Amino acid sequence: MEKTKGPQFLRFCIPIMETLKELGGSGQPKEVTNAVLERLQISEQEQAQMNKNGGSRVRNQVAWARFYLAKADLLDASRRGVWALTEKGLAVHLSRSAVSQLFRDVQAGFPAKDQKSKPGDDEAEIIPPTEQSGDSVDARALLDVLRSLPPGGFERVSQRLLRESGFERVIVTGKSGDGGIDGHGILQVNPFVSFTVLFQCKRYAGAVSSSQVRDFRGAMMGRADKGIIITTGTFTTEATKEARRDGAPPIELVDGETLVQMFERLELGVKPKTVYEVDEAFFDEYR
Repeated sequence: MEKTKGPQFLRFCIPIMETLKELGGSGQPKEVTNAVLERLQISEQEQAQMNKNGGSRVRNQVAWARFYLAKADLLDASRRGVWALTEKGLAVHLSRSAVSQLFRDVQAGFPAKDQKSKPGDDEAEIIPPTEQSGDSVDARALLDVLRSLPPGGFERVSQRLLRESGFERVIVTGKSGDGGIDGHGILQVNPFVSFTVLFQCKRYAGAVSSSQVRDFRGAMMGRADKGIIITTGTFTTEATKEARRDGAPPIELVDGETLVQMFERLELGVKPKTVYEVDEAFFDEYR
């Protein structure tokens, strides 16, 4: 079988392209990533592995693959929040050798100072120019702060987040031996409909597994209409499927990425920063 030469993340390039074509040419990042991991049958054990920055190693590899595909003009890098194939991407059919060549071509376009790698390391640590949006919170910094909180502190800040999101009577129980239940609250949908919700807070960098979702569901049976698991990490694809299993009480999953978006949207624990640019037109009359 033809083998892709280069860093391990290149193995995700073809599955990303194939998945996006099946989705009609575009998809949400989480949707595409989960579909790719399932397509390649990436185990929960591998999904739980962390990189040196405390994030999911395999999901980081998918993000790197997407970065290189965008640099090769196969994905539209300009649409924030959506991965979309370009016209070139819709037409192309990548082979493994083509992926290896794509990597070399894109890498050659980086400035010398950005082409850093560790000799003999299969996970070449290539540092491209940053693509972070100027109006977005530093996700890594916020997650580092949340992970540094004591367990009780993370439960209380999750309580505040739920209250800010419209939940009422949110109580943190924090009892040991309570099956992982950290608190409960009520979501009032309208004057006639409300839901009792139990929540669990997982303050770590790893991936929540399907067994942990099942354990939480077992603890909430007969006690609530819905459950919520909040984590600063990620969820495995099997955990996501378990949370949505037919015939079982639904469990909403809030991962680190979603958590950052919620804090940003609510401006909770983050401060907006104004960036000024020069207004050239203002100075025209003085020239």
